[in-house]
Amino acid sequence: MLFSVELIEELENLDPQVRSAFLKILKLIEKAIGEVVKREDFLELKREVERLAKAVAELAEAQKRTEQRLTRLETVVAELAEAQKRTEQRLTRLETVVAELAEAQKRTEQRLTRLETVVAELAEAQKRTEERLNELAEAQKRTEERLNELAEAQKRTEEELRQLIGEHRKTREQLGGLSHAIGYVLEDRAYKGLPALLKRDFAVESIEFIRRDYIEISPNRYEEINIFGKAKTNDKEQWILGECKAQLKKTDIDSFLSKVRRVEPYLKGEKILVTVTYQASPPVRKYAEEKGIKLYLSYEMPL
Repeated sequence: MLFSVELIEELENLDPQVRSAFLKILKLIEKAIGEVVKREDFLELKREVERLAKAVAELAEAQKRTEQRLTRLETVVAELAEAQKRTEQRLTRLETVVAELAEAQKRTEQRLTRLETVVAELAEAQKRTEERLNELAEAQKRTEERLNELAEAQKRTEEELRQLIGEHRKTREQLGGLSHAIGYVLEDRAYKGLPALLKRDFAVESIEFIRRDYIEISPNRYEEINIFGKAKTNDKEQWILGECKAQLKKTDIDSFLSKVRRVEPYLKGEKILVTVTYQASPPVRKYAEEKGIKLYLSYEMPL
């Protein structure tokens, strides 16, 4: 065989198309060699064939490295494809997020539009409020002026009222003096008229005294009694306690009874309770009778 086994093995490593081309070349060489007659030419051809085999071996090695690089390239391309796939997925998600953001932006713009409307309405309301405040300020100014006028009038009124109070105080003092005078007149008439009336109504035998007096109910504490007297019947002491009022009222009766309760512990013996008045209504007369008080009217007393 013209070609070595090593050359044949190297050809097996080549790409089928390349290997087919080399085999055709080798067949042509082998055919040409069969037609050559000189040994020297054969040897030269053999050397060429060996160089060709070496080149083929180198080409096969290069082809092998190329396939390895292609394999790595395929791996990289596959990785790039996977990365591209993930990128597309992320882009899809991003598109979704962007769409959601766009929708949110749309809603935000709608809210902003409504907010602008509300702000405009608030501005208008603020304007009306300021106008109202200006009106109120003007009204307040007028009110203050009116208050100043009223204060001045009040000042004059107070001055006039002080004068009236002074005059009223004088009138009350005069009336009080008159009332006391009337009361004292009634009491004086009672001191003269009661002895006969008490003998008539209570069968009193003798009266030691009848006068205005004070009863000491505790150290330095006294109760004033308008009508205070002492009588005797069947050798028994009797105390006469009474009240004089120009116009008798139920409250006067209650006040008198309270006074009687306070002095009663200091007066041993029977108590004769009387009242003397210019005027008393029927209910007051009945109330006095229910409380055990003998009521005398002024006309029963001598002048």
